[in-house]
Amino acid sequence: MNLESLYREEWRRVLATTVRLTGDFDLSEEAVQDAFVAALEQWPRDGAPASPYAWLVSAARNRVVDQLRRRARFAEKQGEIEHLAALSEPEIDLSEAAMVDDQLRLIFTCCHPALAVEAQVALTLRTVCGLATEEIARGFLVPVATMAQRLVRVKRKIRDARLPFAVPPRDQLVERLDGVMLVVYLVFTEGYAATSGKVWIRSQLCDEAIRLGRLLCELIPRNPELRALLALMLLHDSRRIARAGPDEEIITLEEQNRELWDRREIAEGVPLLESALREGATGEYALQAAIAALHARAPRAEDTDWAQIARLYDALLQKQPSPVVELNRAAAIAMAEGPSSGLALIDELEAKGELAGYHLLPAARADLLRRDGRWREAAEAYRQALALVANDPERRYLNRRLAEVEGLQSAGGASNIN
Repeated sequence: MNLESLYREEWRRVLATTVRLTGDFDLSEEAVQDAFVAALEQWPRDGAPASPYAWLVSAARNRVVDQLRRRARFAEKQGEIEHLAALSEPEIDLSEAAMVDDQLRLIFTCCHPALAVEAQVALTLRTVCGLATEEIARGFLVPVATMAQRLVRVKRKIRDARLPFAVPPRDQLVERLDGVMLVVYLVFTEGYAATSGKVWIRSQLCDEAIRLGRLLCELIPRNPELRALLALMLLHDSRRIARAGPDEEIITLEEQNRELWDRREIAEGVPLLESALREGATGEYALQAAIAALHARAPRAEDTDWAQIARLYDALLQKQPSPVVELNRAAAIAMAEGPSSGLALIDELEAKGELAGYHLLPAARADLLRRDGRWREAAEAYRQALALVANDPERRYLNRRLAEVEGLQSAGGASNIN
């Protein structure tokens, strides 16, 4: 048995059940780690148990009991002694239903609205996905010590504030589930296009977000908005290999080799979206997934139904008013109607000042000016974007485009390029 694979598969389930038994994140994490170490030592010698999950939960529970016994020996804490007595009861509910409930409790606790969003994301990656602190720190470009302290603080807040380890009651479930889906999507978007650093795509974060999406769909199977979120991530992720060259060189959507797109993810994502729409999904993830599906269905970039994409952005703007959605809508309209239509919308958006400091605003303007053959203005917009960008691959892409339009400007090139 491959213990590394087992760790990935069983970590979240074993930890969720151990947290349910102990009510303590730190104590549970230590106990589960010890249980896996014991498995690594004993299973190759004695053989793997019939139920690895049950063995690991029992081993973790026994280690918690030992730890509490040591504490009680050195300090007479009535509460811990009573807790120890409760934990020592032989019966542990290891049924499939209890396992599902434990995992849901863990996810909703990690994504509790009393916690800051960045803390929710970090704790979810650590406890639900089983990523090491070093991996999370690397994914979000912070020192390991900083991430470790962030995790310590959030677990302490859960304990001190007595946040319930529970699935919310029905009247709060939808509201709380929205927060859980947002955390999953934030993990994915940071992996899909990193906000800063030396790489553009952080594949591990994409993989973990998709795994979380699958898990949530398994645990809450009748929610169409969850299926729409999973479809959205799969459809975007299907382009992963084609989006960057061997040196992390960004390859734009229209320049990508579509034969490299992952047809299995598309074949999974499109039916997921269709079923979600049939069952009433109308939220932002469903609309974004519908846009991604139109790209996935276009055999060539020039076959893309930009007019339909623009209409979907109209609907998304009604559902999720934001300047970023407005910017994406402007780009879609430019592709459907011509650069001048998009540039007029971008000028209006810039005048509002809501995207000041956002490098993709001048980058989008630069691209449309380039398409319109306005080399000098495009060059200036690329320089503005370069002054704001924080990601190295994006910086190299913008520099490449800047050199291109500067060369065309110097050569008095043709009035338009595509």
